[in-house]
Amino acid sequence: MNLMILFNSINSYYLAQTKQNSIIKLFCLQSVKEEMIKAEMVYSEEIANETCSCYYEEFTQTASHQDAKTKCKLETQEIINNNRRI
Repeated sequence: MNLMILFNSINSYYLAQTKQNSIIKLFCLQSVKEEMIKAEMVYSEEIANETCSCYYEEFTQTASHQDAKTKCKLETQEIINNNRRI
């Protein structure tokens, strides 16, 4: 019985984490898309996914929206700049 309760608790935790990740990623993807369009860039799903993965990882480590956004925006800009040079 106790084992069943433990599994239910763990499943509930991971389900909540997955939902949180999905919601954050949806908002992030929309934000990246809007920023790329404002900057008159061609939207790239690959770049958006990389940026949002970076954001989620940074945000969960630092708990700072602004720090995560700034770091990942700079990393994405570097990737874009490096691709243009090729």
